[in-house]
Amino acid sequence: MEKTNTIITIGRQFGSAGREIGYRIADDFGIKLYDKEMLNRAAKESGICEELFEAHDEKPTNSFLYSLVMDTYSLGYSSGSYTDMPINHKVFLAQFDAIKKIAGEGPCILVGRCADYALEEFDNVLSVFIHADMSARIRRIARIYNLTDSKAKEMIQKTDKQRSSYYNYYTNKKWSDAESYDICLDSSVLGIEGTAEAIKQLVAIKESDREKKL
Repeated sequence: MEKTNTIITIGRQFGSAGREIGYRIADDFGIKLYDKEMLNRAAKESGICEELFEAHDEKPTNSFLYSLVMDTYSLGYSSGSYTDMPINHKVFLAQFDAIKKIAGEGPCILVGRCADYALEEFDNVLSVFIHADMSARIRRIARIYNLTDSKAKEMIQKTDKQRSSYYNYYTNKKWSDAESYDICLDSSVLGIEGTAEAIKQLVAIKESDREKKL
């Protein structure tokens, strides 16, 4: 098993196999991957019920009315720090705190949820964005969810739109834009195995470069 001191954040287009690639790297490095687990952790530590994290997961909601309705659900929320905020902001901040705590515990892989933005001041982070061409993504999603190609394409476009507006709403960066990440990789060119290997190589390069600077 290889060793690493790096935290890897993975942003991903829907259907690009970003999470599967993350799991392969996590296995090789013997570190933990956090996907939905981030929500679970944030719910536990903030006292906000987990359903609210699920409802807001990578979906921005700018509707004031929706926030008011959702707010009635969180009145039992104990900590005073976020009390006067709309619920979607509370949920985002609680998640932001959880991501920083997880990263503070050591090397891991964090999938989505603006983790690259939350960890901007950490110097042992490699932020990766995984994309793939549409036809490869349609094939993958149609197979996994047992959908027709047109339904798969619809699901991809909807999910990517949500992820993109969530990221653009909460960060000062642009989702899927090369400038927002250390590296962008096309899994339809490299394959799942190849993309995982490429990321591991990049981690090795980053770590040796970091050692030279120390």
